[in-house]
Amino acid sequence: MDHKTILKKLKLCIQLMELHEENSFKVRSYQSALNSLDRGNDDLMDLSDSELQKIPGIGKSIFEAIIALKETDSFPLLDELLEKTPTGILEILQIKGLGPKKVKLLWEELGITSTHELMEACQSGKVANTKGFGAKTQETIIQNLEFKASNAGKWLYADIEETIEKLGQELKGLYPDAEIAIVGEFARQMEIIAEAEWLIGLESLFGGKEKLKKWEIIDWDMSASGPFAWRGKVKDIDLQITVHFSSKKDFAGRKIALSSSPMHLAELVDDKGSISDRLALKNFSSEKEFYQINELQFIPAELREGYGEVALAKEKKIPELLTDQDLKGILHNHSTYSDGKHSLRQMAEACRDLGYEYLGISDHSRTAFYAGGLEVERIQKQHREIDSLNEEMAPFKIFKGIESDILPDGSLDYPDEVLASFDFIVSSIHSVLNMDIKKATTRLLRAIENPYTTILGHPTGRLLLRRAGYPIDHRIIIDACAKNNVVIEINANPWRLDLDWRWVRYALDQGVKLSINPDAHEIDGYADMKYGVLVGRKGGLGKEMTFNSMSLSEIEKYFSDRKKAISSNTN
Repeated sequence: MDHKTILKKLKLCIQLMELHEENSFKVRSYQSALNSLDRGNDDLMDLSDSELQKIPGIGKSIFEAIIALKETDSFPLLDELLEKTPTGILEILQIKGLGPKKVKLLWEELGITSTHELMEACQSGKVANTKGFGAKTQETIIQNLEFKASNAGKWLYADIEETIEKLGQELKGLYPDAEIAIVGEFARQMEIIAEAEWLIGLESLFGGKEKLKKWEIIDWDMSASGPFAWRGKVKDIDLQITVHFSSKKDFAGRKIALSSSPMHLAELVDDKGSISDRLALKNFSSEKEFYQINELQFIPAELREGYGEVALAKEKKIPELLTDQDLKGILHNHSTYSDGKHSLRQMAEACRDLGYEYLGISDHSRTAFYAGGLEVERIQKQHREIDSLNEEMAPFKIFKGIESDILPDGSLDYPDEVLASFDFIVSSIHSVLNMDIKKATTRLLRAIENPYTTILGHPTGRLLLRRAGYPIDHRIIIDACAKNNVVIEINANPWRLDLDWRWVRYALDQGVKLSINPDAHEIDGYADMKYGVLVGRKGGLGKEMTFNSMSLSEIEKYFSDRKKAISSNTN
């Protein structure tokens, strides 16, 4: 049990109380307590009983629930509610747009207790004819169910990373004398992982495979396995696994093949053969030697996607890829001024202590009222606090930013005189997401053409495995950013990773700089920077084209020069 799991279980309890129409005062008291815990800075697992009881909204029953969760992973009220709730209802509660009240209606009016039954009811039109729903809601439910089904068994890289590393260590324990490498999607650092794959190099392909039977946490599917690969599934989680076998002599070639996409393997080295053809020659003993003898610059596994990397390798134009250490500052972050968990001071001190030279604070703008968006008076107050902290914390510096909402017509949600008060502006879409490609592209274009837009935030608004982003014409958007000198964000939050790595190369070719931003709403969010770096690397991003690889003095001059240019053009 950990802090986040406790909060998730309390949230589930609130949903079930609403589903079963428990006393509304009780529901509100739990929600109030959950809000306090969610906004707090402390880890529940570290708090003493007395400290826990001092938190606003924590009454006797909620205190006892948290203590029970720490000790037993559950508590009596939750157990009672779960006992009278069909298991399938819990899955339906996770469907976007269906709150407890609507789920209850579906359950009572149509007898729906599973996502399968819900899809059938939608397809037959029964949901649309149910009071409180309608055809539009029914279509949205169908889309969300289809999206959820298409992503079953898939994991965010960040969410499965620790599990895969642990499984790899266990595999090395089973085969201490073998050569072992992670291959497949994880080796290529894909944003979504549907299967974990390893390659084991043995002295001989005869014998040794039976050791895998001792790996009891894997449920092996022998009907899908063979002499060169065993396939199965991790018992405790929905993760497919494949273990490939090769001789130690062929290990390097098999590692390249299994760490490359089919498109990369089909890329031509010259008019005489492809990467796959050259691998078949087996005239090399290491990955490095393979690329050398084929007169190619070494291509890291994360680039082996068939997006022109072989042509770049021929010309020795693959840049030295970005590293975490290249980043000098963290832009696009939130504080308690809007919907962040930690204060401006706390965010700044944590950023400085991580070794960065500067922090960009960009709380939500006033249109995002649901996230505590800043009215002008709050902006002025924040700027005064930033000035004070900058005097105290020098040479570390906080830059004054805002995440300005791009309104449906493409305008930003402050007048020019307010926009001019910031050092930089991240322009992002947060509302009215149901757009076609023409409308979304036009909306973004107007924001990009606004002289105050410094960075285009999470361009498609996607949430991986949760919702598809609104469609945009990436080429038109990137070209507009090049023309208007607008930086594009690679949002490093593992749910976003937007700009997609598939468009990084095009952005670089157009001379557009990219900014690795964590969109951190708490101190722990800074750790997500690594995932933004991974996305940048997959697209071939180096230090030179990374906006926040600039030093403090360089980026300070950039912001200053840009503001002067805007001022001179508007006067």
